[in-house]
Amino acid sequence: MPTPQGALLLLVPTTSYRLDDFRAAAQRLNVPLLVGSDRCHQIEDTFGPEAGLLSLDYRKPEHAAEQVAEAARTRPIAGIVPASDPTAVIAALAAEKLGLPFNPPVAARRAADKHAMRATLRDAGVPVPGFRLHALDEDPEAAARAAPYPCVLKPLIFSASRGVIRADDPAGFVAAWRRIRKLLHDTRVERRAREREAAGSVLVEAFVPGAEVALEGLLRGGRLEVLALFDKPDPLDGPYFEETIYVTPSRHPAALRAEVERITAAGAAALGLREGPVHAELRLSPDGPVVLEIAARSIGGLCSRTLRFGAGLTLEEVLVAHAMGLPLEQVRREARASGVMMLPIPRRGVLHGVRGVEEARTVPGVDDVVITVPEGREVVPLPEGDSYLGFLFAKGETPEEVERTLREAHRRLAFDIRAPLPVA
Repeated sequence: MPTPQGALLLLVPTTSYRLDDFRAAAQRLNVPLLVGSDRCHQIEDTFGPEAGLLSLDYRKPEHAAEQVAEAARTRPIAGIVPASDPTAVIAALAAEKLGLPFNPPVAARRAADKHAMRATLRDAGVPVPGFRLHALDEDPEAAARAAPYPCVLKPLIFSASRGVIRADDPAGFVAAWRRIRKLLHDTRVERRAREREAAGSVLVEAFVPGAEVALEGLLRGGRLEVLALFDKPDPLDGPYFEETIYVTPSRHPAALRAEVERITAAGAAALGLREGPVHAELRLSPDGPVVLEIAARSIGGLCSRTLRFGAGLTLEEVLVAHAMGLPLEQVRREARASGVMMLPIPRRGVLHGVRGVEEARTVPGVDDVVITVPEGREVVPLPEGDSYLGFLFAKGETPEEVERTLREAHRRLAFDIRAPLPVA
């Protein structure tokens, strides 16, 4: 594969699991790598002091884009890959300045804003849940009287279902409202201006019954190429929405899968997205697929490790090749079924150890077991928490086999989580 004329700029949050995977992808494709972050001293611990690091002000996306453009004057940048919703906005702004193919900044902003995304999709006729935005300083009891039931309350600034709570009646609504308000107060930090504004709002959506699926795609010149469609076999009915198992290929009927793809493509077009990764979440309601999210980024965590394409390409290699304009024919996922289980946190406390990891690895079909939380770290379940204990990966001949493998491997794990010692 030819060497690109310029570096790949990888934009990552400090909490990203995917630094190593993107670095490996760049090395395999012989692509020079420049890592942009708002915490370069922490990123250096992963990449080493010799890595190309670019310190950016993530609190101000426009300023960060100007910093990228300034850096490109001395070190040419040929492609940009964002690893989160906020960095997708910076990537779009920077790409526009550098003349690189990417999403229009206004589209990236819509996709990163839960309320703006839903309003845009609704206005374009793309099915979304009924919704209403409230200010958190409103009277929650008055808001509860106007809400549909069941409904789901969501803060605007978190991801991975953090702070997302179902309410079935006005009392549950008020309790969820106050819990979200406390979470936002307890986690207030020096946020970007948009986040400070968004932290004062809560989105209330009508609950959509039905199974949930996740679509991983790649936009090329506005055309959506579906890379994988995941089933989520565990019901996500609340009161919290902790995701666990993703399995591909989907077992839903072909006509329903085609409708998911059609609606996702229509949603991406309505948002104005044209280039790069897309991660979408949809509910399969009795009336058809309903969009919960369309993000201008790829799947989070280590979940991408369950995917392989063509002659063994990783998802990160696909994204790097696309961003750098390297030859990339139609991308097809490997024929075997695969899946990942995000290991849920059963209770709050300090992790003192994990038993059964090697035993879980011996389950036929298991690819790997990765524990991402170090011993001695406090763990917090949803809705207040924002992480998982780790990831299980499996492959098999059928999706059913992969799901059984993941459940059996998880059964063999035991997590020693203890209450923290009282402060003297």
